[in-house]
Amino acid sequence: MNRFALLVSGVVLGCALVIPQTVRADTSEWTLDGTHSRIGFSVSHMVVSSVSGRFKQFSGTVALDDANLTKSQVDITIKTESIDTDDAKRDEHLRSPDFFDAKKFPTLLFKSSKITKAGGNKYKLTGALTIHGVTKDVTLDATVSDPVKNPWGKMVRSVKLGGKVKRGDFGLKWNKTLDAGGVLVGDDVTLDIQVEVDK
Repeated sequence: MNRFALLVSGVVLGCALVIPQTVRADTSEWTLDGTHSRIGFSVSHMVVSSVSGRFKQFSGTVALDDANLTKSQVDITIKTESIDTDDAKRDEHLRSPDFFDAKKFPTLLFKSSKITKAGGNKYKLTGALTIHGVTKDVTLDATVSDPVKNPWGKMVRSVKLGGKVKRGDFGLKWNKTLDAGGVLVGDDVTLDIQVEVDK
């Protein structure tokens, strides 16, 4: 190979090595801190009140593009068995085939597909939510804080998510009709997710 060909090959190889690093430099992976995070929900109970709960075991990563947060990626995995509504009997019913069927479907999954700005530090987060073996696209309201350094030298930021999903869309249709009208458990589930991520 002559000197010119060697020079061209070197330039091409150099570009191939440099360009991917430039693209990746804008994206950093943040890990969900389960100790300082909460994946909560509430649902109507007997029409007149509501029941709140949470999932106690979950993990996830958030790949943030600081230059353009709409190019970020969110992935969360939740253990179905970890549902907690402060009532052991009700929690066992929720884990049963009447609801989540936790033994057959041990995880709930969320994988983002689109993020759009909604003004300031607010965004619309769209992604595939899998519950009870059924996957549906959902859109949640999201708020992302600026990063701060904690006393141990890690960078930390918060992500808050909220919205509503219909449990019936995911096959969770168990219910009882009330004598006074209405049903025991509402179909709309309000999500209240507050997570802390660090790197």
